[in-house]
Amino acid sequence: MSTKHDIRTARLLKWLQDAYAMEQEAETMMKAMASRIEHYPALAARIAQHVQETRNQAQTLRECIHALGGSVPTAKGLVASVGAALHAAGNSMMEDEVVKGIGLSFGFENTEIATYRALILAAERAGATDIAAVCAQILQEEQAMAGWLEQHQDSLVGAFLDREETPGAESKR
Repeated sequence: MSTKHDIRTARLLKWLQDAYAMEQEAETMMKAMASRIEHYPALAARIAQHVQETRNQAQTLRECIHALGGSVPTAKGLVASVGAALHAAGNSMMEDEVVKGIGLSFGFENTEIATYRALILAAERAGATDIAAVCAQILQEEQAMAGWLEQHQDSLVGAFLDREETPGAESKR
């Protein structure tokens, strides 16, 4: 018979594994986007910074998963990475790739924010205050990235529109 603690810990572990796969997907998508950005240096720099944060987040999540006696979901991570790569390839064919990428990234960051809020609550209920603290730190990083995208969207879209109207200028990336 499972106790409340066992049930809560099992749920926490499952959500941590999902978050780990999500971070793998995020890294794949961001690296693909960053590799193609040519004319938007502030965006490229912020994405590169967040790629490093994402790698660190994945490593921290891996440690949390192992601390709970779980293992990293390789199949789920692989499927997420393949899906992200296909998604990125599709985006690369859009004539307004950078604008679409900003919007998609903002949406993804907000999905991550919701995920980490749920993880914090699950960790607290499972009595895993150390994991709750880790998730709170990751939440701050995701909120910072979403905030940056929101704050810079107008100027980045404006730069895209300016480049699009300039003869000979590449606006897509």
